[in-house]
Amino acid sequence: MNQDILFPDIQSWDQKQQAVSFPAQQAGALITCWVSLDWLQQRASLQLENESDILATFSAHRFDLEELAEALIEDESFNDDGEIVIN
Repeated sequence: MNQDILFPDIQSWDQKQQAVSFPAQQAGALITCWVSLDWLQQRASLQLENESDILATFSAHRFDLEELAEALIEDESFNDDGEIVIN
């Protein structure tokens, strides 16, 4: 894992976005990363309906999500808002 990109142990569910946000930090810049509920449900092979289950699934897949986000950051695959989105 690239030590130039750090992932604090912070995450939050956003009902409106239907996604979990988690931050990354690269060279002092804070980057918001998102993972969709659909992605989490596919990985869990479950229908996730409440925030605690969604965040538990996020935690169970955190390492994979950090690797995906890191690769997207390194490829500069930001959306129009400068965020990383994992669908």
